[in-house]
Amino acid sequence: MPTLSKSKIIAFRQCPKRLWLEVHRPELREVSAATEARFQVGYQVGDIAIKLYDPHASGVLIKIKEGFREAFELSSRLLEEGERIIFEAGFRFRDSVAFSDVMIPTSKRGKTFWKMVEVKSSASVKDYHIEDIAVQSFLARGMGLEVESVSLAHVDSSWTYPGGGDYRGFLKEADLTRESLELASEVSNWLGEAHKVALSPQEPDIQTGDQCYSPFECPFLPYCNIGKTEPEFPIDWLPRLTQNQRLLLKEDGITDLRDVPVGILTPKQKRVREHTINGTEFFDQGGARDELKDKGFPAYFLDFETSNLTVPIWAGTRPYQQIPFQFSLHKVSQDGELEHAGFLNLTGEDPSRAFAEAVISSCGNAGPIYAYNAKFEKSILRALAGRFGDLSSALEQITNRIHDLLPVAEKYFYAPSQCGSWSIKSVLPAVVPELSYEELDGVKDGNMAMEVFTEAIAPATSEERRQEIRRQLSGYCKLDTLSMVGIWMKFLDLKKPLLN
Repeated sequence: MPTLSKSKIIAFRQCPKRLWLEVHRPELREVSAATEARFQVGYQVGDIAIKLYDPHASGVLIKIKEGFREAFELSSRLLEEGERIIFEAGFRFRDSVAFSDVMIPTSKRGKTFWKMVEVKSSASVKDYHIEDIAVQSFLARGMGLEVESVSLAHVDSSWTYPGGGDYRGFLKEADLTRESLELASEVSNWLGEAHKVALSPQEPDIQTGDQCYSPFECPFLPYCNIGKTEPEFPIDWLPRLTQNQRLLLKEDGITDLRDVPVGILTPKQKRVREHTINGTEFFDQGGARDELKDKGFPAYFLDFETSNLTVPIWAGTRPYQQIPFQFSLHKVSQDGELEHAGFLNLTGEDPSRAFAEAVISSCGNAGPIYAYNAKFEKSILRALAGRFGDLSSALEQITNRIHDLLPVAEKYFYAPSQCGSWSIKSVLPAVVPELSYEELDGVKDGNMAMEVFTEAIAPATSEERRQEIRRQLSGYCKLDTLSMVGIWMKFLDLKKPLLN
């Protein structure tokens, strides 16, 4: 009988085929950069949890990497003693194993009772967290431990970091004792079913579906998609496809746009279906021009890059708060002259105030400011205005000048190459083919920008690497605003400025 870890049991809950592959074909896993980044954040939060739950460093951290046999032997001894907080205590029951983030002992009537705490980097309790902790507490109770309570400690996104390394209040506990007990019989069934799957010599015949992405994208998805025939025009290209629409199409076995009944579609979805299938471009230039022609000059084009650190490092900031560290601004004068300004702070200090001051000084006092999906830029400016009262009036004036190019594009332009998306990276190749994100070196999207920013401000990063990141970030953000200039020119049928 194979021994299954808690992670494999949770993998079974996502998809039995995933568990089978984890056991029999682990070499097929393809871990994405996003998954690796999530793991790193989890380690960070775990380190803080150790300091919060054991401020006097009197507990014991079991180092699993030094060997499972040693880890279980030490766990068994410490759990039997019941005198100290244990981090990463190991449990074994019914050929299944798990390690608990925190075990806190309490002595009552000469007996040791335990508070089990699982630590997660999310900002709230998720359904899969409850299953996770139910499995863990089931194994602990199964081996005879008196587990009095079970809690999940998650990040409190409303908490503000006071600075100085003081993370008290960073984690918020949710008591899941009742939920874990209520799932005990189901957990027992999961263990039995999971072991049957693991023992089977045959790979389960399960097709890809919604389970491949929930709660996270399965690392075996590329393998499961090998040889899979995709429809020529997938229904996922329909914008804002509702759950009811999906259910109707699924019931009828419809996967291709050509088979979708027109009667269930919105006007925008009908447009996407028609022009995608026919390979034709839709462009109401007159409508686009009418919306933009009276906005005036100079015209500004603004784009922000932000970081949303789970563990805040700057006083006065919160977990997951969007902290702006870069902007690009292109300016087009009435005679067609093109100028560029930008800001990028990689010093490791809080860039917020310097960013706000640079935006104010760069945007002038008049003229429209264009952004793409402008609600993001507006939200950042309003947050900055809330933090820096002396700058709030100037920031509010800039916010009020912002116009969104995304709704204009959605209303008046569509090319088949967009595949139902109006992201700037989808629209740009159809509107301004001479500009391309593919030619960028390194950073090519916002998530990558966040990742390399975190790398750049890390003390261990070399100056050479930091300068390389600066070059990549500058090129990426500058292309974002230059792309907006190109789209704006297309909509207004302008020949100048030259995009070089």
